[in-house]
Amino acid sequence: MTDNPLIADIITQKIRKKGGWVNCHAHFDRAYTVSPETLTLSHQLMEKKWTLVDDMKKHSSEEDYYARIERAVCVFIAQGAKATCTFIDVDPITELRALKAAVKVKKKYAHKIECKIINQVLKGVVDPAARKWAEKSLEFVDIIGGLPSRDRPDAGKHLDTIFSWAKETGKMVHVHIDQENNPHEHDTELLADKTIKYGLEGKVIAVHAISIAAHPKKERKEIYKKLKAAGICVVCCPSAALSMKQLDYSTALHNSIAPVPELLVEGIPVALGVDNMADIYQPLVDGDLITELRMLAESCRFYDIDKLVDIATMNGQIALGMR
Repeated sequence: MTDNPLIADIITQKIRKKGGWVNCHAHFDRAYTVSPETLTLSHQLMEKKWTLVDDMKKHSSEEDYYARIERAVCVFIAQGAKATCTFIDVDPITELRALKAAVKVKKKYAHKIECKIINQVLKGVVDPAARKWAEKSLEFVDIIGGLPSRDRPDAGKHLDTIFSWAKETGKMVHVHIDQENNPHEHDTELLADKTIKYGLEGKVIAVHAISIAAHPKKERKEIYKKLKAAGICVVCCPSAALSMKQLDYSTALHNSIAPVPELLVEGIPVALGVDNMADIYQPLVDGDLITELRMLAESCRFYDIDKLVDIATMNGQIALGMR
């Protein structure tokens, strides 16, 4: 009598047969920047970290960025990934240094992995100086990035700006949305409404969408209708989602992660991402995709092998505009 194979091994084999992993969210330009001296910064709120990385960025040359991005890309090549994407900071501090490095790495490894580059507008797009650099980045990127919470209370204006760029360039949009596991966040609905307003159905991706799970079931159902009408796919980054700090709000008990099983039942594709790697945002994340997929499965109590494989492959290709 032989032992049954591990479910994780079965999943990995099926992923290989489907062409390999697809990582739909990361920040390679900041990877490998955490140290024992800066580890305490990881305890700060996400919004605080948006500025705590400024010193590192200020002192990073194009060569520094290249080394970090190359190291991260090789992590995914080693796992047999078919494709990956990375947000790259573009702002008055970084300017275009990180982006130019990312383009070089993409070209070097194009024969081994497809790498999509997305601009991370960490300083927003409402401020004129920040917007100037975001606009300069458009010719270099494959996908346009968004972070509407950075421009609160002008989240709508933020989306208007990046969606206008999407209409002009014909490029997809990946938007960090509802990251806080906060029942008072409703930006996913705003994202869906704006997507339809600009005629970008099927070209907009919601990254994280954690706060959907903090809403009552009746409200979630309405959000799903809007997401489906807008053709929006959701990218789930399990380690990052589960690491969000607890907020002092009352809501139904749930894990801090997008409601993946419900999204799939409603016909909304879900893809996989790793988010930050070895930086002050996620100091212990190493980019291991089977770990991330397992965390998604366990935290959502979701063990449908074929659907997990789709999350790691086919749905990722959809999110990156590859199918």
